[in-house]
Amino acid sequence: MSRAKIVLWLSLTLRSSCSLCRARFIKGQLQTPGYPAAMENGTMPCGEKRPPEDQETTVTEGAARIVFPSANEVFYNPVQEFNRDLTCAVITEFARIQLGAKGIQIKVPGEKDVQKVVVDLSEQEEDKAELKEGANVAPGDQPQTAAVGEICEEGLRVLEGLAASGLRSIRFAREVPGLRSVIANDASPRAVDLIRHNVQLNKVAHLVQPSQADARMLMYQHQRVSERFEVIDLDPYGSPAPFLDAAVQAVSEGGLLCVTCTDMAVLAGNSGETCYSKYGAMALKSRACHEMALRIVLHSLDLRANCYQRFVVPLLSISADFYVRVFVRVFTGQAKVKASASKQALVFQCVGCGAFHLQHLGKASGPSGGRVKFSPDCGPPVAPECEHCGQRHQLGGPLWAEPIHDLDFVGRVLEAVSTNPGRFHTSERIRGVLSVVTEELPDVPLYYTLDQLSSTIHCSTPSLLQLRSALLHAGFRVSLSHACKNAVKTDAPASALWDIMRCWGCPVKRERLSETSPAFRILSVEPRLQASFTIRDDANPSSRQRGLKRFQANPEANWGPRPRARPGGKAGGEAMGDRRRLLQNKRKEPAEDLVQRAAWLKTFPCKRFKEERNPTEATKLQAGLHTHHPATRAPVNGGTSAATPTDSQHPRPLLKPPPPTVHRPSTRAPLVLGPPLVQV
Repeated sequence: MSRAKIVLWLSLTLRSSCSLCRARFIKGQLQTPGYPAAMENGTMPCGEKRPPEDQETTVTEGAARIVFPSANEVFYNPVQEFNRDLTCAVITEFARIQLGAKGIQIKVPGEKDVQKVVVDLSEQEEDKAELKEGANVAPGDQPQTAAVGEICEEGLRVLEGLAASGLRSIRFAREVPGLRSVIANDASPRAVDLIRHNVQLNKVAHLVQPSQADARMLMYQHQRVSERFEVIDLDPYGSPAPFLDAAVQAVSEGGLLCVTCTDMAVLAGNSGETCYSKYGAMALKSRACHEMALRIVLHSLDLRANCYQRFVVPLLSISADFYVRVFVRVFTGQAKVKASASKQALVFQCVGCGAFHLQHLGKASGPSGGRVKFSPDCGPPVAPECEHCGQRHQLGGPLWAEPIHDLDFVGRVLEAVSTNPGRFHTSERIRGVLSVVTEELPDVPLYYTLDQLSSTIHCSTPSLLQLRSALLHAGFRVSLSHACKNAVKTDAPASALWDIMRCWGCPVKRERLSETSPAFRILSVEPRLQASFTIRDDANPSSRQRGLKRFQANPEANWGPRPRARPGGKAGGEAMGDRRRLLQNKRKEPAEDLVQRAAWLKTFPCKRFKEERNPTEATKLQAGLHTHHPATRAPVNGGTSAATPTDSQHPRPLLKPPPPTVHRPSTRAPLVLGPPLVQV
């Protein structure tokens, strides 16, 4: 053997031995009993203090206790506790329905030991027969139960595609009964290491399986029917659009798909072309933008599912804080997929008065119970110009035009949370939001707002009860919306709404309105409907009467979307707070001395000052701004110049000498007004 080959063989052997020793050493450190406790207070096992960038924070939320880096290496947002609590409540009721069909009862901590029976209203006779047969069961034969923290062999398989710190998956394992397994997946190696540590810390390794993979590839690998998940939860940073195609294929028949979208700037209409590229729909700037965002996401989910002969059925759709959250079930059926076109609609919205009209893409016709014929719908429902104000229309959508909630399912979740209020930290808010959801009109898409109606015709705003009473007196239905506190969701046409606003009797000075303005054209028409604003008892909804917590108050300073997690955490902690303060009010001028600012502004002649003087005097004034005064001399050593003209020799100058120069952030040289003073 040559010398070169011997050297190469020895180097490879030593390198592999070093790698093996290093791996064994790291494994031994991770298995040290004192390691978790050392991680909690941010110290090393030997007692040495960690560097600031390696310090960690312990957070307790629900029944889970997690450790995550203080730096922004792994994403965590405490404001979304409401999102996680609501998800646990929804999955619990979904598990109750799924396992109840298999004869398995679930036990939720805090609930009274009362047997809940899942009833299918379409098969009441069969249920009665089953209950009679169940009465003959021997007393010793108890039904199978599933408790929290235990593996249920016929339970749900859950996938969290973007787990980050693993908090959501750990909460599922410790709070939701009837689970077979939970896969906490993330593409970041640092996040997966953190998930493993938190799983061991919470003692749920028998249920939670950490996984490091691309979420899309992981879901594509579970397309087979036997490998699909009963629940898939997607809560990405920003848009979930890249994951939706894989998600609708990896969820089981009738499975639950939970999706969060935090890119509200795109969904709310600030960038319609970006919304189209991600979700296949044009978003409009509207007062109902939050509900429109929910319907765009549902349209995108159904559109992607239709490619694989599948369709979605919404269970619950929530707009909260800075995000939207939808819970849908996914089914397979070629006949039902054909009806998807009749569930989508375009939106024609007036740019002047904000009136909107929906145009369905398709329609289904045929006798009830017979063969259904699908065909394109006819339109458009509006003229080129708005019939109320004469302005043009904008076209948005397509979006989901069917109900966005399953009221029966929402009622079950609301009942479970109300009877067990100590289960979640945000139970009070969940009760308030779900109560408003149950009061919404399910078949009325979008809504108007009080300030929108009153600002359009420049009048004072009626109270919510007055406008609701007027609509009820006119024979229309009206409800609130969980997405906006002053929303008016009604089946009344826009013409009836404007008639009610014309009858409001508010003082509007029409002589100040332009003849082409929407307010002038709306108020120039006599109302055909005589509105009554007498307060009705049914105008005040139950959730409002009970004073439920329907809308969230600001939970903390600088709350909202958090910065994206970055390797090394350079964007987190105090550095991010300093960056926010630096960029706050960045379009405003920097602070300066108000006295100097006022003096500097006085040096500029106003428009009236120029108009009061003749053109010749104004020309001389402008010329004097740029030439030296011939008789002006600077004083020597603070003395008075003899050649300086007095007030009796010359008239008082039109402009006073400027105050000391104020340093302003400008690229141009400062303008010097008046006779300059020459420094000797």
